[in-house]
Amino acid sequence: MKNRMMKFGVLTGVRRAEVHQRPLPALGDNDILVKLETCNICTTDYGQWLGLREHQPFPMAGGHENCGIIIEKGSRVRDELNCGDRVGFSYYYCGECDDCRQGNTVDCENLKMGMSDDGYYGFFGFADYKVVNAKFAIKINKDIPPVWAGFLEPLATVIQGMKRINMKPMENVVVIGAGTMGLINAQVARIYGGRVIITEMMARKIERARMLGFKDVVDVSAKDPVKAVMELTDGKGADVVILAVGATSANSQALEVVKRSRGKILFFAAGYPEPKLTISSNLIHYKKMELLGTYGASIQDFHDSAKFINGGLVDFGPLLECSYPLDEIQKAFETASIPGKYRVTVSLQG
Repeated sequence: MKNRMMKFGVLTGVRRAEVHQRPLPALGDNDILVKLETCNICTTDYGQWLGLREHQPFPMAGGHENCGIIIEKGSRVRDELNCGDRVGFSYYYCGECDDCRQGNTVDCENLKMGMSDDGYYGFFGFADYKVVNAKFAIKINKDIPPVWAGFLEPLATVIQGMKRINMKPMENVVVIGAGTMGLINAQVARIYGGRVIITEMMARKIERARMLGFKDVVDVSAKDPVKAVMELTDGKGADVVILAVGATSANSQALEVVKRSRGKILFFAAGYPEPKLTISSNLIHYKKMELLGTYGASIQDFHDSAKFINGGLVDFGPLLECSYPLDEIQKAFETASIPGKYRVTVSLQG
C-alpha cells in the first residue's frame, strides 16, 4: 500500500458533501490498515450537513458508524487481530488520564478533535481505506453483514444509557421516538427485561416499531400519549422514560408519564435547535425523580456492543433505508436528511 491514496467523504460546508483524496498515512507498529466497507450516516453527520450543529467545524471528514477488513497490521498489534478480520472502531482515548483509568474512556481528558496536518477535522470514517491504532479496533464476526456491523457505535451508546439507568427486569419503559436510536433503545430495553411502550407520531416509524414486534406503540397524533401510558401501566406511569428525540414537547411528555415516585428520565438524544426543559426543583425533590444524561460510550460498552451484534440480539434490518456509493455521498446526505428516514449507508468500495 506504499504511496497509496485514500478517497474519503468530507463536508465542506452547509449542504455540501464532496469526495477528496489524500496520501494514506504510513502504517506504524501499533496500527492496522483497514479496507473500509460501509459507513452509515448518523444524525450528527447529517445535522451538520443541514447546518444545525454550528459547534462542529468544516471541513469535516466525519463518519463513525463504519467497519472494514484488516489487510495489513503492524509488528506490535495484538494477536487477536489478523488480516482478514472484520472490525469496527471505538472512540479514541488516551488510556492514561483519570477518567480513562476509571473506565470512563468516553470522558477522556486528552481527547480533542483537532485539525489534521492537511486541514481536515474528523476521523475519516467515509473512506475507502484507513490507518488506525489497533487499540481502537473491535472485532466483529465475518458472518455479520457490514451494514449491521456499522451499528457498533450507536448500539454502544444505548448500552451506556442502560447502565446509567440501571434498568431492572419487568420495569415499565417508555421510549419517546421510534427513529433509529429509539428502536435500538427499545430493543435493548426489551433484552434487559423491560416492558416497553413506544410513543411516536410518524406512521412509517410506528409501522417499523411494530415490525420489530413491539405491541404497545402509541400513535400520539391520534391519542394522548400520557393517557395511553397510564392506561397501559394501570395508572402507575413509567419506571423509566428514554428520550430518543431532542424536542421540547418530548421533554414535557416525559415529565408527565414518569411514575409518581422514584422514576427515571434518561436524556439520550440532543436536539438542535436546543430543546427547553421546564421543571420545578421541588417536583424533583418530592417525587425523588432522577434526571439522567448520557452521551457516547466507553470502551467496555463497545465490547459489549460487539457481543450483542455477534450474538444476533438486535435486529437492524428495519433500521436501514438504502445505500449509495462513496462517489454519490452528496445524494446520500440528501436522502439521510429527509424527515422520517432511517439509516442511509455509504458503500465505500466501488
